[in-house]
Amino acid sequence: MSGSAGHARADVLAALDDAGISRIIEMAWEDRTAFEAIEAQFGLNESDVVALMRRHMKPSSFRMWRKRMAGRTTKHAVLRGAVFLRHRASHTKP
Repeated sequence: MSGSAGHARADVLAALDDAGISRIIEMAWEDRTAFEAIEAQFGLNESDVVALMRRHMKPSSFRMWRKRMAGRTTKHAVLRGAVFLRHRASHTKP
């Protein structure tokens, strides 16, 4: 990470508590939550999310997640039409 944007993301990562990290991991695991939604909510881009997942998951779980995400259009709002940028838990009302 370079420049002021890199420092800003480093600050965001450092400020995350266990609940925030858990929430990002949960959103990243969900097929329908785009990386752009995570960035909008937490300020972390796709590479930041990948780094966070690598750091906080078992190696085998991380590899399984990366294999699932490879080429998945639903993880990128641009590829599926940016209709769903906000994550909504399945148990909440629309």
